[in-house]
Amino acid sequence: MSTAPSEGDGFDHAAVDHLVILADTLDQGVAWAEATLGVTPGPGGEHPMFGTHNRLLALSGPGFACCYLEIIAISPEAARADSSRAGGTKRWFDMDDAALQAQVRQSGPRLIHWVARVPGVAAASAQLAALGLDRGPVRAATRMTPAGELRWQITVRDDGQRLLDGCLPTLIEWGAAHPAATMPDSGVQLQQLALAHPQAPALEAALRAAGLAAPLKDARLRVDAAPVAELRATLRTPRGLVTLSSSSLSPSPP
Repeated sequence: MSTAPSEGDGFDHAAVDHLVILADTLDQGVAWAEATLGVTPGPGGEHPMFGTHNRLLALSGPGFACCYLEIIAISPEAARADSSRAGGTKRWFDMDDAALQAQVRQSGPRLIHWVARVPGVAAASAQLAALGLDRGPVRAATRMTPAGELRWQITVRDDGQRLLDGCLPTLIEWGAAHPAATMPDSGVQLQQLALAHPQAPALEAALRAAGLAAPLKDARLRVDAAPVAELRATLRTPRGLVTLSSSSLSPSPP
């Protein structure tokens, strides 16, 4: 299977790239995926810059090209060798937040965030900054895979924080290869990503500024006003429809 993005894969416009599931350990994350989704996630890799590692699962389907699920955990072997992190930069996705770590350790893996693929990460980040939303500097990252090297640019704040309670995505721009291009069909497909937030108009304006207007129009990516922030991802799985929520301790029917 080719690793090069092709026309129609959604690389010429902003799109949902992947969902982020935080686990206390990758073994815990794999067991969660098998029990919840009915599938075993495929291999991932190490992120030396942030001291994390992951397992990956394809979610691609109609409306969500080159989309996947990332189960991520702090790597016990990874050294904090990156000089910028040593100077105070935290891990991405709020992974150094003690309260979030405790929740996952006690209650199990949970959906915490999502990442949006954009054709120009610097330009999209500047659009968010113009709205007063500092998505952080653009950082270059790489990792090796059996199919070759993956290269990407990603926005990560020095404090590692997600914004708008995780509902505002981290932005990513891939190089020539995308990880989903070599993932086998998992039998799991993303159907909808719904974002609920007390500041729903501000969130929707930010998504449009980042170029995510198209999925907002056909409800694949949905924004709702709610008193409490929540991410809800509806997946078609071998176990039927499963909805993952950032605020619940277990998956629920859609």
